[in-house]
Amino acid sequence: MSTERTLPRGLYFEDLEVGWKIRTPGRTVTETDIVAFAGLSGDYMPLHTDAEYARGTIFGERIAHGLLGLAIASGLATRLGFLEETVEAFTGLEWKFRAPIRIGDTIHTEIEVAQKRPTPDGRAGFVVFNVQVLNQRGEVVQKGQWTLLVRARGA
Repeated sequence: MSTERTLPRGLYFEDLEVGWKIRTPGRTVTETDIVAFAGLSGDYMPLHTDAEYARGTIFGERIAHGLLGLAIASGLATRLGFLEETVEAFTGLEWKFRAPIRIGDTIHTEIEVAQKRPTPDGRAGFVVFNVQVLNQRGEVVQKGQWTLLVRARGA
């Protein structure tokens, strides 16, 4: 797997080969992240924002919003820069929430190129990435596929 230190920036459609894999650095999810996301999204569901309520749930404590985990995963991928200035659009998402992300969990993302299809004009192509979000214990907490439209070289 590639690492942040050796990864080229701004890969084009032609540079992304099926089977290519990369792992992001980790990021610890904090209570501040959850509170900020609740404010940004307007989702103040008690499972995320009310410690007393959350104690009585199957999780026994507050957990991060599922969409917060997805947003962090996207941000971790962006930090690597491999699609910097070459992504035209995020065109599709298939996503599963497999396990809770708890306050204090450190998550990272593993990404693999699964499929590629050029656009008819050849100026770009659709790239399907298999994506997994794992916690510090190696448990998959979220997974799915992201489809991005990536610029072709010289377009």
